[in-house]
Amino acid sequence: MLSSSDFASASWELVVRVDHPNEEKQTEVKLRVSGDLHVGGVMLKLVEQINIAQDWSDFALWWEQKHCWLLKTHWTLDKCGVQADAQLLFTPQHKMLRLRLPNTKTVRLRVSFSDVVFKAVIDVCKALNIRRSEELSLLKPSGDYFKKKKKKDKNNKEPIIEDILNLESSPTSSGSPVNPGLYSKTMTPTYDPINGTPASSTMTWFSDSPLTEQNCSILAFSQPPQSPEALADMYQPRSLVDKAKLNAGWLDSSRSLMEQGIQEDEQLLLRFKYYTFFDLNPKYDAVRINQLYEQARWAVLLEEVDCTEEEMLIFAALQYHISKLSLSTDIQDLTHESEVDEVEAALSNLEVTLEGGKADNTLEDITDIPKLADNLKLFRPKKLMLKAFKQYWFVFKDTSIAYFKTKELEQGEPVEKLNLKGCEVVPDVNVSGKKFGIKLLIPVADGMNEVYLRCDHENQYARWMAACVLASKGKTMADSSYQPEVLNILSFLRMKNRNSSSQVASSVESMDMNPESFVSPRCAKKYKSKQLAARILEAHQNVAQMSLVEAKLRFIQAWQSLPEFGLTYYLVRFKGIKKDDILGVSYNRLIRIDAVTGIPITTWRFANMKQWNVNWEIRQVAIEFDQNVFIAFTCLSADCKIVHEYIGGYIFLSTRSKDQNEMLDEDLFHKLTGGQD
Repeated sequence: MLSSSDFASASWELVVRVDHPNEEKQTEVKLRVSGDLHVGGVMLKLVEQINIAQDWSDFALWWEQKHCWLLKTHWTLDKCGVQADAQLLFTPQHKMLRLRLPNTKTVRLRVSFSDVVFKAVIDVCKALNIRRSEELSLLKPSGDYFKKKKKKDKNNKEPIIEDILNLESSPTSSGSPVNPGLYSKTMTPTYDPINGTPASSTMTWFSDSPLTEQNCSILAFSQPPQSPEALADMYQPRSLVDKAKLNAGWLDSSRSLMEQGIQEDEQLLLRFKYYTFFDLNPKYDAVRINQLYEQARWAVLLEEVDCTEEEMLIFAALQYHISKLSLSTDIQDLTHESEVDEVEAALSNLEVTLEGGKADNTLEDITDIPKLADNLKLFRPKKLMLKAFKQYWFVFKDTSIAYFKTKELEQGEPVEKLNLKGCEVVPDVNVSGKKFGIKLLIPVADGMNEVYLRCDHENQYARWMAACVLASKGKTMADSSYQPEVLNILSFLRMKNRNSSSQVASSVESMDMNPESFVSPRCAKKYKSKQLAARILEAHQNVAQMSLVEAKLRFIQAWQSLPEFGLTYYLVRFKGIKKDDILGVSYNRLIRIDAVTGIPITTWRFANMKQWNVNWEIRQVAIEFDQNVFIAFTCLSADCKIVHEYIGGYIFLSTRSKDQNEMLDEDLFHKLTGGQD
């Protein structure tokens, strides 16, 4: 037995600051503790000494010098390494955070500052009714993001009042999981699949969510278009290096907000980080589809992704159509459709599954891989040479293209055989000019081989383009995605095919649109307002019959078909190379791009990756591919952990399948993305 004097010598004084929820000032509490006292015991002593009757269950200890939470309450102070000089803070784990959504709306809600960011985002997405939270993350905006706006504010004496949707009573505050029924695929649809409005009869599914029907509509409907002046004041990346800066602020998914220096009530951006959108379903995803549409819209308007003038007008026509439908009152009326019994829906789903989903297309004979054979024109760029296309007989089989001088020579040796696995496929199209070209960048030992193909008409182009896209991913035309890819390409071409008519001219006079709101500022400068309006209305004729949700999905689809879609840029220095390059990270590949010209130099596919790791001392990412290909680089525009997480995150997302019942393997995510810091 220890005497009281022995205990005094083994114990020591610990000073803990306490955050009181309703008071601005922190108070200091002195405790006498010993090294064998566990963290839970310290918290118990604290609460007894503070002697204020309130719910302390969300409070935990934060160790300031070590920048970590003491969440293992059964660990002793000795095991944690806490000594008398430790500065501890007793503070709530859930704090308010302002999140700016892709539709520029800001929501204020309570978020866990002690959970890792991956888990915090899951809770946020449940609160906002966004499925597939693993595709989103939190981004700390760079100083440039609000730079232009601030300049304007100095001249403006009136402060800008931000419109904030306050969801303070969020379920994330209690840390309790949201009713899993909210995400069940067999439940009654939460949205009308035609126009994407919340179905009021199913709002009971939101019993755990702070979203009311009105808030649901705010997040599921697009915001009115910005004025051209506001658009011109927003930050626009001018070069690949500028685009690389935008991606420096992604938070580390394996660490908590508090560990990354995020303050209470700070503003972060909630964005789709990984460009692989799994199972988009209008019945359950009105908020997700709308936020995705908004992120795509801003990427086009602020030129974060490049597109041709023709494509810009298609995007403008779709935006104009969506804003018109969003403003019409009959769309905003909440629908009262007859409820589908949950069990009935489950049975019909099961029926489709058991019958193998009797689709229109018959199952292809997988032993017989289809081939394409046609006359196309080919051009290989050489210095000091004009573009001269020459006709050959082309045969597309498996993932390769072979071409011959004439059809009769097909059985002999080809002029050349191009293996398209891992190549970059870029559309080279001008519908009004009847130009249907495909640009292929084929990887070779010392970089990329450039080849241009020219088709005669849109049907031929759609078939060959779809085959090239699939072959670049290592798939053949026997793959089930070939026919949908052909149809997607055709529908996008038909949207570009403008039908000019006198009706457009008359409607320009009576229109209520501000055409500069629907295109990038650079595109707006090229035309007079009436000219631009006429061209947008001309393009609008091809999309005028679409429903609201169909138009948004078509916008997302058109965005996905852009050559630069889904590329996230970082400024890097490759090992053994003396100049800086841009690294483009996509869902299935890495691309080394010349920082000055923007031309791709080499592509590496994730499918060929054997292993990757990080040397944390020199912050260098090293990757080994098949055929003894080895690359290593340091990241200059962001921490190498961000790039490492991007690669691991895409590999994690490729493991998802519909039969997983929507449960995420969080451990696998951290294993693939965490790295040992």
